[in-house]
Amino acid sequence: MKAGKWYESTPGLAHFTVSMLEKGAAEFSAGQIAEILDMYGAQLEVAAGPDFSSISIYSLNNKLDQVLPVFAALLQGPTFPQDELDLMKDIFIENLKVNNEKTSYLASKYLKRNIFGEQHPYGSTPEIETVTASISTSALRQFFDGHFRPFEVYISGSLLPAQIKEIENLFAQFDGQQLAEPVPVVQEAELRKRHFKKPGSVQASLRVGCQTVTRNHPDYFQLLLLNHLLGGYFGSRLMKNIREEKGLTYGIHSSIHAHRHQSLFTIGTDVNIEKAALTIDEIQKEVEKLQSEDLPAKEIEVARNHFLGSLQLELSNPFAVTDKIKNIRLNQLPANYYEQLISSAIACDGAGLSALARQHLKWAAFHQVSVG
Repeated sequence: MKAGKWYESTPGLAHFTVSMLEKGAAEFSAGQIAEILDMYGAQLEVAAGPDFSSISIYSLNNKLDQVLPVFAALLQGPTFPQDELDLMKDIFIENLKVNNEKTSYLASKYLKRNIFGEQHPYGSTPEIETVTASISTSALRQFFDGHFRPFEVYISGSLLPAQIKEIENLFAQFDGQQLAEPVPVVQEAELRKRHFKKPGSVQASLRVGCQTVTRNHPDYFQLLLLNHLLGGYFGSRLMKNIREEKGLTYGIHSSIHAHRHQSLFTIGTDVNIEKAALTIDEIQKEVEKLQSEDLPAKEIEVARNHFLGSLQLELSNPFAVTDKIKNIRLNQLPANYYEQLISSAIACDGAGLSALARQHLKWAAFHQVSVG
């Protein structure tokens, strides 16, 4: 459903709306929904992502007829009971208080806020005051009525034609969703290097990042491999230098968070406070080294084999294949997207990856956030 953070008027609205679906719908209470799913061995999953929200049901084939009416009720008539919402908000706020004591959570939050802006969907996070004042049953109902219309339905499994027809009939009643796409403005902070003091902390969480290309950019495929080589797996350059050689951390990773409208490249690690400046210096050296010299063919081969092997593991069952199809359709990618990804990774060479690093990993473009 087109009901992720991108469509929120208040941070947390998508999360609470989708999470409350199983807390009461039509004639079913939260307890009855849980009991029915448990009785028939079914599993419900709900998620509010940066761009989309989803609700999934996993059921035994011969129990689908018993499970489907509950699933339909969640999509058609959630009741958003006040007592369940109050309990969910209390739990969320307590978890938020715990997270706000973690330097790693704060560093990630402040980095996204620095890159996109506090009001941007990709940079905003729910705060205690917002949850307390703005998350209400009426707000959830309004968001549900305006956004929770399934526009893509995916079925995986060995189903009878009659069962598929039953599912088709369920979703035929939903109108096509033609929402106007909001266009939030990115408000990148001018101050790119920031430290947030955390009294009593002996550890510093470091986050370095910048905006980068989205999935439909021609450089995206090779940038994935470049990221893998830099900090995407245990044998990466950052791990070898900062963990194995310098002993500054137990782990350091780089990653690309590809959203529908903008993407984010990040490097993150946790170190002793007195080693924070040295760690940032070493990260900068590794990033700039990618730009100044061609990567050795052997190093590329090892990273590529690990990268492609990981991709193959992500296609090991029908549900995983469905996830890949969802990625293609939801992000409007070409049907041969993964074939292109594999071909592009195989074709990478040292000179090309170095040129890519000079274009997309300019150190001056990075934001640096430390908390500790």
